[in-house]
Amino acid sequence: MSRAPSTSLSPRAFYLQTLGCPKNAVDSDKIVAALRADGLVPAADPGTADLVVVNTCAFVEAAREESIETTLALADARKNGARLVVTGCMAERYGAELAAALPEADAVVGFAGAGTIAETLLPEPRRVPKGVRDLLELPRAAPAAPWAYLKVAEGCDRACAFCAIPSFRGKQRSRSPQSILAEACALVDGGVRELVLVAQDLAWYGRDIGEPGALAPLLCRLDELASAGLRRVRLLYLYPSEVHDPLVGTMLDLETVVPYFDLSLQHAAAPLLRRMRRWGSGERFLGMIDGIRSREPDAVFRSSFIVGFPGETEAHHAQLLEFLDAAQLDWAGFFPFSREDGTTAADLDGTVAPDLMTERLRECDAAQEPVTVAARAALIGRDVDVLVDGVDDETGGAVGRTFREAPEIDGVVHLPGVPASPGEFVGARVTDAVGPDLVVEP
Repeated sequence: MSRAPSTSLSPRAFYLQTLGCPKNAVDSDKIVAALRADGLVPAADPGTADLVVVNTCAFVEAAREESIETTLALADARKNGARLVVTGCMAERYGAELAAALPEADAVVGFAGAGTIAETLLPEPRRVPKGVRDLLELPRAAPAAPWAYLKVAEGCDRACAFCAIPSFRGKQRSRSPQSILAEACALVDGGVRELVLVAQDLAWYGRDIGEPGALAPLLCRLDELASAGLRRVRLLYLYPSEVHDPLVGTMLDLETVVPYFDLSLQHAAAPLLRRMRRWGSGERFLGMIDGIRSREPDAVFRSSFIVGFPGETEAHHAQLLEFLDAAQLDWAGFFPFSREDGTTAADLDGTVAPDLMTERLRECDAAQEPVTVAARAALIGRDVDVLVDGVDDETGGAVGRTFREAPEIDGVVHLPGVPASPGEFVGARVTDAVGPDLVVEP
């Protein structure tokens, strides 16, 4: 799908800044590969680049503000004559409006044109470059770490009241198993030992191509890459109604798939979940979690929750706190409700005052923190298998993760004095827990 490199562009350099979630990181990898295919080389900083690209996030207001602030900062940091391109979710969602509001940007490029960003270096840049490369199918840049995100689908078929993603990401579009496996093979051949599967609705994979339940068979095929060096497959973003057999059984049975359940719960009060246009209740969630733990006591659970959704009462909030105590999740994140234009929730009554929302967020954090700390402390004295991700700049010792920690969002494991290289697995014993982090020794 890529063009032959242009000799006229070959001496030029690009700098890419990515914001937002792991799914954006996958897009950035593919943008990098496309730019390299067009003859550009990476720059160490924006001041030495001919092309500066910002891959934005538009999920909530705070992410949009960060995207704008980053774009303006990079506009100031770039060298004279360098082109500045804004792409990603904000570019797709706001398009011409964003282009008009950001004269500092030479181009605002949506998803369809993200594979042809190099064209903005031409004498007359366009707001949306012509030519289309599907980011789902573009090649990847060589991995810099022994783990990599692997996107299996784009878009979402859900209609959650708070979420604008379907409006600019579109309906779910699942990749073929063949294309996923080809990319997985290339990543493993390049040194990746852990694949982290992502999608807006991962467990829904395959339904749009007439293959409901296709995630479990895909995991079986990925498991075959163990002979090539793949050691872990991790799943992120599981909608709770889809977390049942055969998916759960497959996750627990396969050698490479780790028992790490990242459940998109959002709340525990059934009436509020209905108002969110979500499935489930605290009781159903607890039944699911307890059922998995009865089959795999070492299973790890993560989730995120929205606090202050319109109509959230003190009773609803109390139910969430009770659920957190009963569920004993290993990891949990709490986010204030963000009113998004074009969503059902934008017009709902029952607004929660900002100060009350802040108070409820503090109470959720206070309820969850000791649970996470206790779960980490309970690992002291246990033997673990650590994938080394890199080196701690302060101590010089190796730092990595067990299957219990997802990259970039959970705690890490410190191996002081261990001269291990990224990609190595080290058998060790946990000697201490410091907040969310573990300390181990071989």
